Formats: sequence, structure tokens, C-alpha cells
Amino acid sequence: MKTKPIARVLLAHGAGAGSDSEFMQALAEQLQAQHIEPVLFDFPYMVKAKALNKKRPPDRLPVLLQAMTEQVESLPTDLPLYLAGKSMGGRVATMLLDTLKLPGIAYGYPFHPIGKPERLRVEHLQQLEQPLLIVQGERDTFGNQQEVAGYSLSRSVELAWLADGDHSFKPRKASGLNQQQHIQQAALLSARFIQEQLCSD
Repeated sequence: MKTKPIARVLLAHGAGAGSDSEFMQALAEQLQAQHIEPVLFDFPYMVKAKALNKKRPPDRLPVLLQAMTEQVESLPTDLPLYLAGKSMGGRVATMLLDTLKLPGIAYGYPFHPIGKPERLRVEHLQQLEQPLLIVQGERDTFGNQQEVAGYSLSRSVELAWLADGDHSFKPRKASGLNQQQHIQQAALLSARFIQEQLCSD
């Protein structure tokens, strides 16, 4: 008998690779192993890029926000829903949490562009009311552990760090860890976060 999932996670991809990327597929598989139903989709620009078989720049933010909102509206309401995403997809998800009154998870949040730590993308995270888990590699070039420690984020934001991980959770060989272990850890952290939210409702 198949176990009924405890929750559904709408999972948005990052800027450079779509829902079929190795990272997204591996994460979806690990979430499933935790009895969480992942729903993956592609933003409009990625749908076009795949159809034309050539890279396209991401859509503007309003288009991304609208596309994710439409995905939410198309989903059944039989399970608790969490908005989630990798990098850019995580940023889009976090910007919708308060509007849609949903909790969220961001995997590798892009706190700032690479090499531009002064251009922060945290304004909405300082006022956030909905619960958010950010799973971040300690060495993430979009916001590492030392940098993020200096940000003032809302109390509803919970941070979890993956040892020696980069933006895609890859640790260096010398760490004795590997990316797959970190993706599995990210799914375990997600499941724990979801369980906590379900218990507090």
C-alpha cells in the first residue's frame, strides 16, 4: 500500500537549468522518499528555450511571479502546499509566500549576484510573516555563511547550512562529503520543517 504524502511542494527551477536538470530531479526524488509530493514545472522562458533548443534569458520578475501563481492555482487542495525553488526559483517562491499565505523552502537562495555582495535581495525577507526554510551551502557564492550571518532577516526565516557546499550543494572532495548526500540532507531538513509546520497548525 502506497503511503499518502504528508504535503505537496511546488518546486521552481533556477535561472540556467529547467525542471529536468539533474539537481531538480535528484531533489524531487529525495523529497518523495520523505513522503512529500514534488510538483515540478518550467517558467515560460524555459518552455520556449526547450522548444527552440537554445538558451534564453529568464523572464522578468512579474512574469515569473505570475507563472508560479498560476501553477499554485492549478493544483488540487487535498494536501498542505509549500512553495519552493532552487536559486532564482526560490527567490520567486519567497516573494509569493505572504501574498498567497503559504510557507516555503528555498534551496540555495541568491542573496546577492555573484561578486556583488552590496546588491542584496533580502528586503522582503526582512518583513516576511510566513515560515521559510533556506537550505544553503556554506560556500555559496550568492551568499555564504559569513555574509548571511550579518543580514537582519525576519524571525520567520530559518537557515540550515550544508557543510562546505557550493550554490548547488557540491562540497569539495577534501570534505569527505558529496553532492548527493547534501541533496538528501536538504530533503530531510525539508521534511522536518514541514512536520514542524503541520504540528503547529
